[in-house]
Parts: sequence; C-alpha cells; structure tokens
Amino acid sequence: MRRYATFYIPWAILFIVLPLLLVVFISFNGEPTMDMANFRFSTEQYVRFFEPTYLRILGRSVALAAISTVACLFLGYPAAYSISRQKPKTAATLILLFVIPMWMNFLLRTYAWITLLGRNGVINRALSLIGLGPFDMMYNEGAILMGMIYNFLPFMVLPIYAILEKMDRSLVEAAQDLGATPFQTFIKITFPLSLPGVFSGILMCFIPALSTFVISSLLGGNKYYLVGNIIEQQFRLTGNWPFGSAIAVVLIVILLGMLFIFRRFENKGRRGELYEK
Repeated sequence: MRRYATFYIPWAILFIVLPLLLVVFISFNGEPTMDMANFRFSTEQYVRFFEPTYLRILGRSVALAAISTVACLFLGYPAAYSISRQKPKTAATLILLFVIPMWMNFLLRTYAWITLLGRNGVINRALSLIGLGPFDMMYNEGAILMGMIYNFLPFMVLPIYAILEKMDRSLVEAAQDLGATPFQTFIKITFPLSLPGVFSGILMCFIPALSTFVISSLLGGNKYYLVGNIIEQQFRLTGNWPFGSAIAVVLIVILLGMLFIFRRFENKGRRGELYEK
C-alpha cells in the first residue's frame, strides 16, 4: 500500500492540492482583476458574496440541488434495488442502459430536453393530439430540476446498486426464516446495509447539482441564476477572478462540511453494527 501511495501523493499534490491553494490565494486579492502582479490581500470578495442578493442565489442553488438529490434518491433506490435482484446478465444490461446516456456529451444531453419540453416540442405535440396544451415547460425551475434529475440520476443508481449487489443474501434469508415480513427485512437489514451507497449517491448528486451552470443556462433561459452561473460569469465574462474564486471556496467549504457530516453518520452506523454483533 505504501508503494502505491508514493505514486498517488505527488499526483494529488500537483493536480488537487496546488490548484485548490491557488484558488484560495486568488480569492483574497482585493483587486478585481486577473493580474496577480498588483495583489492586495483583502477579504472584501467574501464580504461581497454574503450580500443579500448573492445569498438568495446561494439559497436557491442549495434548495434546487437538495430537491433534485432527494428526487434522485426516491427514483434511484427502487431502480437500484430492482436491478440488484435480477439475474446477472439482466442486471448488467439494465445498468448498461443507465450508463449509455453518460457516454454522450453533457451539453448535448441537456439540449435534448429543449426538444422535449419546448412549446413545439415532442411532449407538447403529443398532448395536443388529445386536446391539451401547449404548456410552458421551459425556462423555469421545474425544467432545471428535470435536467438535474436526468443528468445526475445514474450517479445515485450506480453506488447503491454496487452495495446491494454485494450484500450477503443469507442475512435476508435468515430474517425470512425467523418470520420477518418483506418490509421488516428491508427496514432492518437491506436499507441499513445499503447506507454507504446511499451516502455516496447523495454526495455524487448534490455536489454537481450545486455547482452546475449549463443546466440552468439552457433550461432556465438565464432567468434563474445559480451559484455556478455566477462563478462562470466571473471567470469567463466579467474577468473578476478573485470574486469567482471566493464563491468557489465557499462552495468547497459547504461541500466539505457535508462530507464531514456524512462520514460521522457512516462511522456511527458502523459502530452500531459492531455493537450489535
């Protein structure tokens, strides 16, 4: 293990630690410019972000990310559970169906929803055949949520399926032999054992949903700014790298806090399992 660590540590320092430190360094520049020659240490970029306007955008971003993550959990867990109970060949085929859309470019997958949800899109045309519509399904928070759920659902299904597929089936059989109902078996055995996959899926969905800007730009029509849109504008259009870096650092702190909380819950669950044994 130490031999493998000697290869990983330099890679992590070069491609993870140093870029993060550079972002933190830039965020403390008091001059709203890309030129680091006139660096002036200041925290005003962070103070600016905590103004009411940007806090509302942060709140909207967190809310949409949380809602989409919960939706992915409620849709993804039954799908992963159902797939895990299939025969190996069938399960492999079903998982492949979840993975295939991810081979396509993220931007193209999001553009496809414009064709589906537009006023002249496939869904509205289908509804017009039965005398309904057209409905305004584009350029609102519902369209953004739909895009998030579609793009990030596989990140919820795959880790949960990986845990359920490796679960010891003898535990379920033992519970059934002892008279437990299917619901009791699920609540007492299946779901607790799958919690590591659930935690991983939540993080893998929430993190990209919180920082996305492509989905909100295309499906929201630039009417609903999220934190990712603000960061993208600061780096690509405004040129205010310090402010964009400050927002990115705030997001990193939020996500690290979530990761710490989930790790605490996961460790408590493991200690509980050891205590029961």
